[in-house]
Amino acid sequence: MATKVNGLIETRVLAGIVVPDTALVAGAIEYARKNSEPYLFNHAMRSWLFAVAIAELKGTAHDPEVLAVATLLHDLGLEKAFDGPLRFEVEGANAARAFALGQGMGERQAQLVWDGVALNSTPSIGLYKETEVALCTTGIGVDWGGWGYELLTREQSGSILEAFPRLDMKQRFTRAVCRIVESRPATTYDNFARDFGDRFVAGYQRPSTVDLLLKAPFEE
Repeated sequence: MATKVNGLIETRVLAGIVVPDTALVAGAIEYARKNSEPYLFNHAMRSWLFAVAIAELKGTAHDPEVLAVATLLHDLGLEKAFDGPLRFEVEGANAARAFALGQGMGERQAQLVWDGVALNSTPSIGLYKETEVALCTTGIGVDWGGWGYELLTREQSGSILEAFPRLDMKQRFTRAVCRIVESRPATTYDNFARDFGDRFVAGYQRPSTVDLLLKAPFEE
């Protein structure tokens, strides 16, 4: 799928980071741009660039197109256009996989894209999955919570932030998650969105997993 020169994928420099320059990656960038609010698009771009930079720093071999598509599309599920009955990460993962398959990506690669998106907010699992999923989780974690930020040089992080400003990321992301909590609370009980519900959404209540076990229809 990727355009290759002398056996290597073509690249370009973006915000000081060498990234793959293929039709698939360009398509994923445009898809993210068209389907995301500006702050969320910039978050996706920064997350991708952070992931690529850390992979380069650690010398981690990976499929650059899988990493790009997964990271660039990881928050589609927060947008109203992708609302559905499932938790937002799964809705986003389904959309990202459909995009990947529609662009001709193989089933195995597309499944890695799905895993990267679905697990992006569960680092206790994502960091221990396949390399591309782990890198996707890592890059998102750097931009979202600053985890691993110290691995980057000041010049690297500065160039990325200058190219893709945060645009009130903390407050806008909080509002986006609270919208999910308010409109689809049942999808938030077993994931990080519940923390936003507990703190910001009046009247939010979630069941206890202990009660679910103890009330199961069995004698013991």
